[in-house]
Amino acid sequence: MTPDSVISLGQQALQVTMVIVALLLMPALAVGLIVSMFQAATQINEMTLSFIPKLMVTFLVLALGGPWILATLLDFMTRMFEDIPHLIG
Repeated sequence: MTPDSVISLGQQALQVTMVIVALLLMPALAVGLIVSMFQAATQINEMTLSFIPKLMVTFLVLALGGPWILATLLDFMTRMFEDIPHLIG
């Protein structure tokens, strides 16, 4: 296993991780921004008002995007296991 193949494998793993994390965090970030603007406009400083909507959106995105996330991870792992003979020899 050459250093180039290790770096390539690490880059692929980081790319898959970043895509999956971005799918989960971007909607939560948008909802957090909207709730923060609402809180600033109404001067309501309630911690659960910002936490609960982000949590609900994250669960909704996870429920809707779960099959895609699973397919992406399975595809990456399948490619990785299929490449083991090429990486060793």
